[in-house]
Amino acid sequence: MAHLKNLPEQSTLLDVLQAYPRMAQLTTALAQEIMRGPGELTPTQRELLFAFGSGVNACHFCHGSHTAVAERMGVAPGLIDAALIGIDTAPVDDRFKPLLRYVKKLTETPSRITDADADAVRAMGWSDAALHEAILVCALHNFFNRWVNGTGVDADEAFFAQVAKHMATDGYQVLPVSG
Repeated sequence: MAHLKNLPEQSTLLDVLQAYPRMAQLTTALAQEIMRGPGELTPTQRELLFAFGSGVNACHFCHGSHTAVAERMGVAPGLIDAALIGIDTAPVDDRFKPLLRYVKKLTETPSRITDADADAVRAMGWSDAALHEAILVCALHNFFNRWVNGTGVDADEAFFAQVAKHMATDGYQVLPVSG
């Protein structure tokens, strides 16, 4: 249920974006650059990190929508939830696991990130550029998780599938809005 009186009772993030078009323009441009701009991490890897971090935060809306996007982009169904249960046992490439650990720790206890955490990522062959991309994805999902939870918006699986269809191919630029 939306916490802002200017939103319909059953709102999604799309309703928030419509209600605040200037913020919509700024945040979708930032999201497009972080999630789809050039980089070492693929857009699919970035979606996986976003969905995972949103799950760490227990943000139903962002976890659901970004899991749907990641799966539409090729992430195996159930992989993100398996990583939330346990990174070590999840069916994730071993090289990717330190990035998941880094995002989890940065999400849960940001002041406790150490050189050792970054070194573990680099030890698996990732560059500082890739680590920086993961940090940006983490910062972005935390921003959106707080925005969504603070405004009280949510959605169901049908909505997540609809949004995933658009975002998997078209990214974060002006999402279609439907009732």
